[in-house]
Amino acid sequence: MPRLSEVIAALENLWPAERAESWDAVGTVVGDPGQEVSRVLFAVDPVQEIVEEALKLGADLLVTHHPLYLRGTTTVAASTFKGRVVHTLIKNDVALHVAHTNADTADPGVSDALAGALDLRVVRPLVPDPSDAEGRRGLGRVCELDHPITVRELAARAAERLPATAQGIRVAGDPEALVRTVAVSGGSGDSLFEQVRAAGVDAFLTADLRHHPASEFVAAGAPSPLALIDAAHWATEWPWCELAAAQLDEISDRRGWDLRVHVSRTVTDPWTAHAASDTTSTSMGAPN
Repeated sequence: MPRLSEVIAALENLWPAERAESWDAVGTVVGDPGQEVSRVLFAVDPVQEIVEEALKLGADLLVTHHPLYLRGTTTVAASTFKGRVVHTLIKNDVALHVAHTNADTADPGVSDALAGALDLRVVRPLVPDPSDAEGRRGLGRVCELDHPITVRELAARAAERLPATAQGIRVAGDPEALVRTVAVSGGSGDSLFEQVRAAGVDAFLTADLRHHPASEFVAAGAPSPLALIDAAHWATEWPWCELAAAQLDEISDRRGWDLRVHVSRTVTDPWTAHAASDTTSTSMGAPN
């Protein structure tokens, strides 16, 4: 049975902290390096619901994609919801480790897992990491389809293959346009519009698309329009949990650790319900 320090060293080898963005907060948040680890849980969000799941599972280590304290703090008082997470973890000897932007740009990383869930063939990074001589690491991925499908069909595939959320899948652009190449980026992706345009793809699948950037991106597409496919943030990053768990499983088998590795299927997307507009209405314009 490995100690936490050994497992963390393996995770740092997969997702080195130095490859995280300067604003990010990655690495081990709580945990005794000398404690033994027999069970690990992977999840997207370090929220209380996931911590309680880790306790029920008997996990010694929780690995999440999102940081607990991204912007820093002056308190870990249990009267705050993040402080309660810290208190619960420490009281129950459960460590917390975060791999965020260092997992986004890894090879394989978050966008590779997203592409894999959608049966897309990865061609190259959307934004290559200049420090990678092999050109495999970087943010986002440029992908190809085995055969062209419509934007509508690609959106339906995303709705079928990604975890279900209240938001579902939104599309901007012509639903009947053919897609041969697509860029993907797990998590918030509208900061990558310039790189997507330069990649020459037919569609971009990501999350958290805002009105003005999306409107301007679509309008600027003529005469070669690009479709946008907007999924829930949590749903685009959850496939990484399965990829990461498989990577740790392989390491455990190779080193004879006998770790039990699990993936949380608890939906921690913050949106809980969706009321669809009546698209059959014949009325025009906004309500009076």
